[in-house]
Amino acid sequence: MTASGTEGELAAAALCPGVGSGQLLPLDEPLSFWGGTDRRTGMIIDAHHPQHGTSIAGRVLLMDATRGSSSSSSVLAEQLRAGVGPAAILLTARDAIVALGALAAAELYGTAMPLAMLDAGASATLRTVAGPMPIVSVTARADGTAAVVLQPPSIPRQTKDPS
Repeated sequence: MTASGTEGELAAAALCPGVGSGQLLPLDEPLSFWGGTDRRTGMIIDAHHPQHGTSIAGRVLLMDATRGSSSSSSVLAEQLRAGVGPAAILLTARDAIVALGALAAAELYGTAMPLAMLDAGASATLRTVAGPMPIVSVTARADGTAAVVLQPPSIPRQTKDPS
């Protein structure tokens, strides 16, 4: 994958299996799902977070780590059940609380959200992708492997002039 937006694949480690895609949302700081997001809407409500007021619903979150309470797992599971949770989460460090939330949602509600861990280089590559709101697909497999694919930008089709 290159920062120019060409299609490519990054290897990652799967923490929770699933498949998801959505607009990339790189977070500037760690986020707590409990107290940092609204469980009913998926909005970031932490007034001190740089992305305050941004929705995580259907997005691929990219963050180094999470912050906060062990209750974050239940908030994440409920957001996934309600359809206002992220499409996938990419971390650069293992996080048992987020993994528990993703696993609980899969087990209780049949909602599998991929959770994968990137190395620092892959995370930096995603953070430097040019263009507005790139679409990222994440496939996290039960064997522990994962693939993160940046979708190529759509190129408008040109039509011939009928004259």
